[in-house]
Amino acid sequence: MTDILDADYRTGQIKIHGPEGFEGMRRAGRLAAECLDILTSHVVPGVVTQALDDLAREFILDHGALPACLGYRGYTKTTCISPNHIVCHGIPGERTLREGDIVNIDVTVIVDGWHGDTSRMWGVGPVAPRAKRLVDVTYESLERGLAAVKPGARTGDIGHAIQSYVESMRCSVVRDFCGHGLGKVFHDAPNILHFGQRGAGEVLKPGMFFTIEPMVNLGKSPVKLLSDGWTAVTRDKSLSAQCEHSVGVTETGYEVFTGSPIGEYRPAMIAA
Repeated sequence: MTDILDADYRTGQIKIHGPEGFEGMRRAGRLAAECLDILTSHVVPGVVTQALDDLAREFILDHGALPACLGYRGYTKTTCISPNHIVCHGIPGERTLREGDIVNIDVTVIVDGWHGDTSRMWGVGPVAPRAKRLVDVTYESLERGLAAVKPGARTGDIGHAIQSYVESMRCSVVRDFCGHGLGKVFHDAPNILHFGQRGAGEVLKPGMFFTIEPMVNLGKSPVKLLSDGWTAVTRDKSLSAQCEHSVGVTETGYEVFTGSPIGEYRPAMIAA
C-alpha cells in the first residue's frame, strides 16, 4: 500500500509543510519512537530477531497505525534488524542475537497518513570497546548533522558535518544510502547525503521534512548487497552502526519528531 501512496504523491519536488504537517509528524514520530522503546527490554542475548519484529508489528497495529515497511516493494517484515557488519535492511528471521553483538533496529509507522521513521542501536550485553566507540561516534555524527539544520543552510552542510567528524575519528561514512524526505510519502525529495561539502546541495527552508540517518563503518566505507536483494553488509566485514531521526526545519532551526519519550534513544552501552 505504501508503494501506491508514494506513486500518488511523489513529485520529485521538495514539499513545504505547514502546522498540520508538523502535528501529523509529531504523532507519527512519537509512535515510532515508542515502538522502539518497548523493544528495549527484549533486546537480550538469545532473542530471535523475528520475535522482535513480531512485537513491533503487534504494537503498531494495536495503536491503530500501519507498519510502513510491511509490503513495501515486496518487503515482508515490519522492521529492519541489522547486527554487527550488516549496514542496513537486515531481514528479521531465525537469527539469534548473542552477547557482544551490536544491532540496529529501524521502524517506520504510518499514523493518519504521516510517516514516522527512526532507528537506533543496542548493545546485546557487554560489547567490545571498539564496538562501543563505533556506536558513540555514530550518535555524535547524527548530533552534528542535526546541529547544521537551519533555514538558509544547505543539505551539503549536514553531510559535511557528519563526514568531517566521522573521518576525524578514523571511521568511514557509508555512501550507498542516504536520508530522504518524508511526510505523506515514505521516501521523497530531498536526498540527505551523509557526506559532502559546505554550501552544496538544496537550501533548507521551514516546513521541509526529512530523515538524517548516518551509517558509519569501523573499517572502509564500501558495502555490498546480498542475494536477498535487501541486506547490505560491509565489504571488509567490519562493524557498522546507524541511527536515524525524522526532523522538520523550523523558523529557527529544527524539530526532532522521533525522540524517545522516555529518553532511551541513545543507548547506555556497556563495554566488556
